[in-house]
Amino acid sequence: MSMGLGYHRTSEERLHTRTVENNAPAPVVTSAGALVHGLHTLGAQKIALVAPYMRPLTRTVVEYLTHEGIEVLDYEALEIPDNLDVAAHDPAQLPGIAKALQYTDADAVVLSACVQMPSLGAVEEAEQPLGKPVVSAAICTAHQMLRALDLLAVAPGAGHLLSGAYAEATPAPQAVSSAG
Repeated sequence: MSMGLGYHRTSEERLHTRTVENNAPAPVVTSAGALVHGLHTLGAQKIALVAPYMRPLTRTVVEYLTHEGIEVLDYEALEIPDNLDVAAHDPAQLPGIAKALQYTDADAVVLSACVQMPSLGAVEEAEQPLGKPVVSAAICTAHQMLRALDLLAVAPGAGHLLSGAYAEATPAPQAVSSAG
């Protein structure tokens, strides 16, 4: 996302081209692209979001999602400066953080916009009181990876996106290269 608006498409295309050039064509999924696709799969046009990033990077994420047609109604930048601390963040805190957001008019809540910040254990706990689908970048990435591999995207306990309701959702268009 920090490389520019819509950059996940460029990155996915470049990486896919390398797989083709190496005679091992493989689907490519980026966490940024997966988050966008996951939110679109849910039909989420308006969201609330939690990110571990400092404010400037969180604003970049908000701008990126806005460019992709997803309005961010409210967000919380946790401002965790050290990546090791991001990975050590207690996911049990996330439902309370999400409840403090202005999420009433949101179609979904992003509990973690970062694949490094653990959130899986808190997703279903957050969905109940919020009354909204709750996702994370990691959940969206798992969904997109499963779909890119033509596997059913189902993971019990991983929230609405992986509940089975979108198990056979159409994957995002895959970059295709004529190189080979």
